[in-house]
Amino acid sequence: METVPHHGRETAYDVVDRGGNGPPICCIHGSGGSRGIWTGQQSLADRYPIVTVDLSGHGDSSDADASAGYTALSAYADDVLAVVDETDAEILVGNSLGGAIVLHILLEREFDPTAVVLTGTGARLGVLDDLLTWLKSDFERAVEFLHGPNRLFYDPDPKLREQSVERMYDCGQRVTRRDFLTCHEFDVRNELGSIDVPALAVYGEYDQLTPPWFHEYLADEIDDGELAEIEDAGHLAMLEQPTAFNVVVDDFLTKTST
Repeated sequence: METVPHHGRETAYDVVDRGGNGPPICCIHGSGGSRGIWTGQQSLADRYPIVTVDLSGHGDSSDADASAGYTALSAYADDVLAVVDETDAEILVGNSLGGAIVLHILLEREFDPTAVVLTGTGARLGVLDDLLTWLKSDFERAVEFLHGPNRLFYDPDPKLREQSVERMYDCGQRVTRRDFLTCHEFDVRNELGSIDVPALAVYGEYDQLTPPWFHEYLADEIDDGELAEIEDAGHLAMLEQPTAFNVVVDDFLTKTST
């Protein structure tokens, strides 16, 4: 683990580099997560250095003084860009809230990645009212709901599900709720046409949290957008079906570099 200081806090990240000559990829987790959700992407390090980030208040990163919504989204973008600056990452991969952060960076910041991958995410990320209520008053029920069938996972190995539950409890109720409230306010549907970098929208076949049509919309509205499905996967397709996920990402990046 490494850290980078910025904006009065420290952001933790890992780099896995096995000597590949591809551009570094920075991977950004979603709500209630940490950089550990990207362990299945380490095999890509044979071709691309893989950078994984803990957003503020997650994993080993210190927290930002940020309220839910745009303020938190902007703070999270600062985390990512601080790590990008340290690692020379050229490609951004974002899951769920991480995808919203990538879109925010594309639309509002000066960093221009060579390509992006948006997975389990959308241009608008409204959250069910019941889930928002449980995140405030019954965190255990919220965590169980998210780990129900066809949400975070389709049919995971029990150990994978258990690790995901533990990761969310480690993140804690306050930060996880802030994440989901930030997603709930996020809406850039009218701005996607201004994005001019190659973008791959990747969805899990059975994801009910951000269904396939969320990704179809991204691929349609972004000028250089493409779409890929991961079979037998839910919201965390990169964790549930890492081999299939890595293949579509590698194919996309190979094509965009030629």
